[in-house]
Amino acid sequence: MLSCAGADRLQTGMRHAYGKPMGVSARVAIGQIIMSIRCADKIKHLAREALRRAKFKFPGRQKILESNKWGFTPFDRSEYVQGRQEGWIEKDGNQAKYVSEHGPLAAAYGY
Repeated sequence: MLSCAGADRLQTGMRHAYGKPMGVSARVAIGQIIMSIRCADKIKHLAREALRRAKFKFPGRQKILESNKWGFTPFDRSEYVQGRQEGWIEKDGNQAKYVSEHGPLAAAYGY
């Protein structure tokens, strides 16, 4: 179809017709977390800037929130530090494991 003037703009015609998938999308609810970053406190400003730049790639209005939790754990920062010192929180990969004072772990480790 490149036989006349203005042929620098190609036509697609019926190509990709009849509802064939052309990309990937996701249904996101209002208030749903789209992206999470875990980083050290000294580079927190760099992570915030990276998220600020990334939010322009998504349609709609995005908010950047900072959590008081330690990494991806359910524990607050002060609670995590205290639990690690007292021994009732153990590292478990990128999570944290609560160690109860009862049960076979307490007998094995002498807590």
